[in-house]
Amino acid sequence: MIRLIKLIILDILKNRIMIIYMMVLALLSWGVFSLEDNSTKGLLTLLNIVLMIVPLVSIIFSTIYQYNSSEFVELLLSQPIERNKIWLSLFIGLSISLILAFVIGAGIPLIIFECSTIGFMMVGIGCLVSIIFVAIAFLSVILTRDKAKGIGISIMCWLFFALLFDGIVLFLMFQFSEYPIEKAMVGITALNPITLSRILILLHLDVSAMMGYTGAIFKDFFGTTLGLMITFFLIIMWIFIPFYISLVKFKKMDL
Repeated sequence: MIRLIKLIILDILKNRIMIIYMMVLALLSWGVFSLEDNSTKGLLTLLNIVLMIVPLVSIIFSTIYQYNSSEFVELLLSQPIERNKIWLSLFIGLSISLILAFVIGAGIPLIIFECSTIGFMMVGIGCLVSIIFVAIAFLSVILTRDKAKGIGISIMCWLFFALLFDGIVLFLMFQFSEYPIEKAMVGITALNPITLSRILILLHLDVSAMMGYTGAIFKDFFGTTLGLMITFFLIIMWIFIPFYISLVKFKKMDL
Protein backbone atom coordinates (compact mmCIF):
# COMPACT_ATOMS: atom_id res chain seq x y z
CA MET A 1 0.00 0.00 0.00
CA ILE A 2 2.86 2.40 0.83
CA ARG A 3 4.53 1.63 -2.51
CA LEU A 4 1.25 2.29 -4.30
CA ILE A 5 0.82 5.64 -2.50
CA LYS A 6 4.38 6.67 -3.44
CA LEU A 7 3.73 5.73 -7.07
CA ILE A 8 0.55 7.83 -7.16
CA ILE A 9 2.22 10.85 -5.50
CA LEU A 10 5.18 10.77 -7.92
CA ASP A 11 2.81 10.48 -10.87
CA ILE A 12 0.70 13.44 -9.72
CA LEU A 13 3.62 15.71 -8.80
CA LYS A 14 4.96 15.34 -12.36
CA ASN A 15 1.63 16.53 -13.75
CA ARG A 16 1.82 19.95 -15.43
CA ILE A 17 -1.51 21.04 -13.94
CA MET A 18 -0.19 20.43 -10.43
CA ILE A 19 2.98 22.42 -11.16
CA ILE A 20 0.92 25.31 -12.61
CA TYR A 21 -1.41 25.19 -9.59
CA MET A 22 1.54 25.46 -7.23
CA MET A 23 3.07 28.34 -9.21
CA VAL A 24 -0.22 30.26 -9.33
CA LEU A 25 -0.67 29.91 -5.57
CA ALA A 26 2.91 31.06 -5.01
CA LEU A 27 2.50 34.04 -7.35
CA LEU A 28 -0.76 35.13 -5.70
CA SER A 29 0.56 34.63 -2.15
CA TRP A 30 3.82 36.50 -2.64
CA GLY A 31 2.02 39.20 -4.62
CA VAL A 32 -0.69 39.76 -2.00
CA PHE A 33 1.76 40.13 0.89
CA SER A 34 4.14 42.29 -1.15
CA LEU A 35 1.41 44.73 -2.21
CA GLU A 36 -0.37 45.00 1.15
CA ASP A 37 1.34 47.06 3.85
CA ASN A 38 -0.87 45.44 6.52
CA SER A 39 -0.52 41.69 7.13
CA THR A 40 -4.17 41.44 8.23
CA LYS A 41 -5.36 42.84 4.89
CA GLY A 42 -3.06 40.41 3.13
CA LEU A 43 -4.46 37.50 5.11
CA LEU A 44 -8.05 38.50 4.31
CA THR A 45 -7.28 38.81 0.60
CA LEU A 46 -5.40 35.51 0.53
CA LEU A 47 -8.18 33.82 2.51
CA ASN A 48 -10.72 34.63 -0.20
CA ILE A 49 -8.33 33.40 -2.87
CA VAL A 50 -7.54 30.17 -1.02
CA LEU A 51 -11.18 29.36 -0.29
CA MET A 52 -12.05 29.75 -4.00
CA ILE A 53 -9.07 28.28 -5.85
CA VAL A 54 -8.06 25.42 -3.53
CA PRO A 55 -11.50 23.69 -3.45
CA LEU A 56 -11.96 24.17 -7.22
CA VAL A 57 -8.60 22.68 -8.18
CA SER A 58 -8.84 19.91 -5.58
CA ILE A 59 -12.25 18.65 -6.69
CA ILE A 60 -11.78 19.05 -10.47
CA PHE A 61 -8.25 17.64 -10.58
CA SER A 62 -9.17 14.68 -8.34
CA THR A 63 -12.25 13.89 -10.44
CA ILE A 64 -10.39 13.98 -13.76
CA TYR A 65 -7.46 12.01 -12.33
CA GLN A 66 -9.80 9.31 -11.07
CA TYR A 67 -11.48 8.89 -14.47
CA ASN A 68 -8.14 8.90 -16.28
CA SER A 69 -6.83 6.25 -13.88
CA SER A 70 -9.75 3.85 -14.43
CA GLU A 71 -7.61 1.40 -16.45
CA PHE A 72 -4.88 1.52 -13.79
CA VAL A 73 -7.49 0.79 -11.10
CA GLU A 74 -8.84 -2.16 -13.10
CA LEU A 75 -5.29 -3.48 -13.43
CA LEU A 76 -4.82 -3.22 -9.66
CA LEU A 77 -8.13 -5.01 -9.08
CA SER A 78 -6.83 -7.96 -11.09
CA GLN A 79 -4.01 -8.28 -8.56
CA PRO A 80 -4.40 -9.84 -5.08
CA ILE A 81 -4.96 -6.42 -3.49
CA GLU A 82 -7.97 -5.55 -1.37
CA ARG A 83 -10.33 -2.97 -2.85
CA ASN A 84 -10.31 -0.78 0.25
CA LYS A 85 -6.50 -0.55 0.07
CA ILE A 86 -6.63 0.54 -3.58
CA TRP A 87 -9.27 3.21 -2.92
CA LEU A 88 -7.53 4.43 0.24
CA SER A 89 -4.18 4.60 -1.56
CA LEU A 90 -5.67 6.74 -4.31
CA PHE A 91 -7.26 9.02 -1.73
CA ILE A 92 -4.10 9.40 0.35
CA GLY A 93 -1.93 9.90 -2.74
CA LEU A 94 -4.16 12.65 -4.15
CA SER A 95 -4.56 14.33 -0.75
CA ILE A 96 -0.82 14.40 -0.01
CA SER A 97 0.00 15.71 -3.50
CA LEU A 98 -2.51 18.56 -3.25
CA ILE A 99 -1.37 19.39 0.29
CA LEU A 100 2.27 19.54 -0.85
CA ALA A 101 1.34 21.84 -3.74
CA PHE A 102 -0.63 24.10 -1.38
CA VAL A 103 2.06 24.21 1.32
CA ILE A 104 4.83 24.98 -1.17
CA GLY A 105 2.74 27.50 -3.11
CA ALA A 106 0.83 29.31 -0.35
CA GLY A 107 2.03 27.87 2.95
CA ILE A 108 5.63 29.07 2.75
CA PRO A 109 4.71 32.74 2.05
CA LEU A 110 2.09 32.57 4.81
CA ILE A 111 4.60 31.37 7.40
CA ILE A 112 7.24 33.88 6.25
CA PHE A 113 4.97 36.94 6.35
CA GLU A 114 2.67 35.81 9.19
CA CYS A 115 4.60 33.46 11.47
CA SER A 116 1.88 33.31 14.10
CA THR A 117 -1.04 31.18 15.20
CA ILE A 118 -3.31 32.62 12.52
CA GLY A 119 -0.71 31.92 9.83
CA PHE A 120 -0.37 28.28 10.82
CA MET A 121 -4.17 28.05 11.16
CA MET A 122 -4.61 29.25 7.58
CA VAL A 123 -2.13 26.67 6.35
CA GLY A 124 -3.99 23.97 8.29
CA ILE A 125 -7.36 25.15 6.94
CA GLY A 126 -6.02 25.08 3.38
CA CYS A 127 -4.78 21.50 3.85
CA LEU A 128 -8.09 20.34 5.36
CA VAL A 129 -10.13 22.02 2.60
CA SER A 130 -7.97 20.23 0.02
CA ILE A 131 -8.67 16.85 1.63
CA ILE A 132 -12.41 17.59 1.98
CA PHE A 133 -12.83 18.32 -1.71
CA VAL A 134 -10.76 15.28 -2.68
CA ALA A 135 -13.25 13.21 -0.64
CA ILE A 136 -16.21 14.91 -2.37
CA ALA A 137 -14.54 14.25 -5.74
CA PHE A 138 -14.27 10.53 -4.90
CA LEU A 139 -17.99 10.48 -4.11
CA SER A 140 -18.78 12.26 -7.39
CA VAL A 141 -16.72 9.74 -9.36
CA ILE A 142 -18.34 6.73 -7.72
CA LEU A 143 -21.88 8.04 -8.36
CA THR A 144 -21.50 7.77 -12.13
CA ARG A 145 -19.11 6.11 -14.57
CA ASP A 146 -19.76 8.81 -17.16
CA LYS A 147 -16.82 11.23 -17.12
CA ALA A 148 -18.83 14.26 -18.27
CA LYS A 149 -21.51 13.69 -15.62
CA GLY A 150 -18.90 13.14 -12.91
CA ILE A 151 -17.07 16.37 -13.74
CA GLY A 152 -20.42 18.16 -13.89
CA ILE A 153 -21.35 16.90 -10.41
CA SER A 154 -17.99 18.07 -9.08
CA ILE A 155 -18.37 21.55 -10.59
CA MET A 156 -21.90 21.86 -9.19
CA CYS A 157 -20.66 20.83 -5.73
CA TRP A 158 -17.98 23.53 -5.87
CA LEU A 159 -20.47 26.14 -7.11
CA PHE A 160 -22.86 25.28 -4.29
CA PHE A 161 -20.31 25.40 -1.49
CA ALA A 162 -18.28 28.37 -2.79
CA LEU A 163 -21.02 30.63 -4.18
CA LEU A 164 -24.63 29.46 -3.96
CA PHE A 165 -24.61 28.52 -0.27
CA ASP A 166 -23.83 32.06 0.87
CA GLY A 167 -26.58 33.41 -1.37
CA ILE A 168 -29.10 30.96 0.11
CA VAL A 169 -28.08 31.92 3.65
CA LEU A 170 -28.43 35.64 2.86
CA PHE A 171 -31.86 34.99 1.32
CA LEU A 172 -32.99 33.15 4.46
CA MET A 173 -31.66 35.92 6.71
CA PHE A 174 -33.57 38.56 4.74
CA GLN A 175 -36.78 36.50 4.64
CA PHE A 176 -36.69 35.75 8.38
CA SER A 177 -35.04 38.97 9.55
CA GLU A 178 -37.90 39.60 11.98
CA TYR A 179 -37.16 36.38 13.84
CA PRO A 180 -34.15 35.56 16.07
CA ILE A 181 -32.44 33.17 13.65
CA GLU A 182 -28.83 34.13 14.45
CA LYS A 183 -28.31 31.01 16.57
CA ALA A 184 -29.78 28.87 13.79
CA MET A 185 -27.08 30.29 11.51
CA VAL A 186 -24.47 28.55 13.64
CA GLY A 187 -26.04 25.20 12.80
CA ILE A 188 -26.42 26.06 9.12
CA THR A 189 -22.69 26.80 8.81
CA ALA A 190 -22.03 23.11 9.56
CA LEU A 191 -23.52 22.34 6.13
CA ASN A 192 -20.64 24.07 4.34
CA PRO A 193 -16.93 23.35 5.06
CA ILE A 194 -15.85 26.54 3.23
CA THR A 195 -18.09 28.71 5.42
CA LEU A 196 -16.81 26.95 8.54
CA SER A 197 -13.22 27.62 7.50
CA ARG A 198 -13.90 31.26 6.65
CA ILE A 199 -15.62 31.99 9.97
CA LEU A 200 -12.82 30.37 11.98
CA ILE A 201 -10.19 32.55 10.30
CA LEU A 202 -12.26 35.76 10.47
CA LEU A 203 -12.95 35.33 14.17
CA HIS A 204 -9.26 34.82 14.94
CA LEU A 205 -8.40 37.90 12.90
CA ASP A 206 -10.56 39.97 15.29
CA VAL A 207 -12.75 41.28 12.47
CA SER A 208 -15.89 39.59 13.79
CA ALA A 209 -17.22 43.05 14.73
CA MET A 210 -17.73 43.64 11.01
CA MET A 211 -20.19 40.71 11.02
CA GLY A 212 -22.58 42.48 13.43
CA TYR A 213 -24.75 40.64 15.94
CA THR A 214 -24.39 37.39 14.00
CA GLY A 215 -20.62 37.75 14.32
CA ALA A 216 -21.01 38.05 18.09
CA ILE A 217 -23.05 34.82 18.11
CA PHE A 218 -20.38 33.07 16.05
CA LYS A 219 -17.63 34.38 18.36
CA ASP A 220 -19.47 33.10 21.44
CA PHE A 221 -19.59 29.62 19.91
CA PHE A 222 -16.54 29.24 17.65
CA GLY A 223 -14.31 31.32 19.92
CA THR A 224 -14.52 28.84 22.78
CA THR A 225 -12.45 25.69 23.19
CA LEU A 226 -15.57 23.55 22.91
CA GLY A 227 -16.60 25.43 19.77
CA LEU A 228 -13.19 24.85 18.17
CA MET A 229 -13.34 21.14 19.02
CA ILE A 230 -16.84 20.82 17.54
CA THR A 231 -15.78 22.73 14.42
CA PHE A 232 -12.73 20.50 13.96
CA PHE A 233 -14.95 17.44 14.41
CA LEU A 234 -17.38 18.75 11.75
CA ILE A 235 -14.52 19.34 9.32
CA ILE A 236 -13.23 15.80 9.90
CA MET A 237 -16.77 14.50 9.27
CA TRP A 238 -16.74 16.33 5.94
CA ILE A 239 -13.68 14.23 5.06
CA PHE A 240 -14.84 10.94 6.54
CA ILE A 241 -18.50 10.75 5.39
CA PRO A 242 -18.07 11.38 1.61
CA PHE A 243 -15.01 9.12 1.46
CA TYR A 244 -16.67 6.35 3.47
CA ILE A 245 -19.75 6.39 1.22
CA SER A 246 -17.53 6.23 -1.87
CA LEU A 247 -15.50 3.38 -0.34
CA VAL A 248 -18.64 1.32 0.42
CA LYS A 249 -19.91 1.85 -3.15
CA PHE A 250 -16.51 1.04 -4.65
CA LYS A 251 -16.30 -2.26 -2.75
CA LYS A 252 -19.71 -3.26 -4.10
CA MET A 253 -19.21 -1.93 -7.64
CA ASP A 254 -19.01 -4.46 -10.45
CA LEU A 255 -16.07 -3.46 -12.64
